[in-house]
Amino acid sequence: MKTVSKPWCIFLMGPTASGKTALAVDLVQRFPMDIISVDSALIYKGMNIGTAKPDAETLVKAPHRLIDFLDPSESYSAADFRTDALREMADITARGRIPLLVGGTMLYFKVLREGIASLPSADDAIRRQLLQEAAEQGWPSLHTELAKVDPDSAARLNPNDAQRIQRALEVFRSTGIPLSEWHRRQKQGGDGTWGGNAEDFPYQSVNLAVCPQDRAVLHRRIADRFHQMLIEGFYDEVKALYHRGDLHSDMPSMRAVGYRQVWDCLDGKLSYAEMEERGIIATRQLAKRQITWLRSWKDLHWLDSPDPKLLEKVLKILPADDMLS
Repeated sequence: MKTVSKPWCIFLMGPTASGKTALAVDLVQRFPMDIISVDSALIYKGMNIGTAKPDAETLVKAPHRLIDFLDPSESYSAADFRTDALREMADITARGRIPLLVGGTMLYFKVLREGIASLPSADDAIRRQLLQEAAEQGWPSLHTELAKVDPDSAARLNPNDAQRIQRALEVFRSTGIPLSEWHRRQKQGGDGTWGGNAEDFPYQSVNLAVCPQDRAVLHRRIADRFHQMLIEGFYDEVKALYHRGDLHSDMPSMRAVGYRQVWDCLDGKLSYAEMEERGIIATRQLAKRQITWLRSWKDLHWLDSPDPKLLEKVLKILPADDMLS
């Protein structure tokens, strides 16, 4: 029996400010491809400048799926992304086109391709309790508690990593099972897991990473973009969110790089100059983590984003006879 090959998709990954969007726009204008955003901040409405969300003109040329659909007060998980992305990919494929997944949220790419443990749904009551305890005791205190019930998870986390400490304790308090054990079950394919792996992913992917080879170039891009965001009104964008009254700094949306620093400035914890400096530093740190993560990705084609022949080199990588026929 003839084996039916899986449809193609393209993963276009890279650190922040590396030029992913520009390359994606070039590709969709030349080939039958549709963009799906893989970004945990672009999903939020009203967060446009600080997330470098594509402007209206860009979106006319290259529409993006999975952006601008969630209020900043709402939560969204990697598992939610996987469900939504597979739905959008199926729709694109059914139209005879190629899904082009573009972004820098590396966990989303990993979960899309490999699946994720079926962790319990968020428990709002437990989450509120944890946030209250953190406000009273500080996140390092909760990190100490986590070390007692889930030492493996605690060992991987910084004592001030609020989001991950909160989730690990939330999982333990709601199930009595450490988060690290859920992850072990996922790898083993045992109970409580999605049970998938890369072989079960219903697509074959071309994996691209775009990034300046010279880190000084990337750092300059990051600083220039942050300054430009402030010129375009980033401070006022966060100020409007700050004054809504239903958001706080521990929400995933407000923990996004840049937003946290401006929020702290509005809270009086940082001066404007300190906010600007720390925002750039935090963005550089994010880029470093993204690059480190990408180095572990198999079958990855690295591309130098300032290369004038960038598009030409991408086209040599794509299996044109199969994918673009």
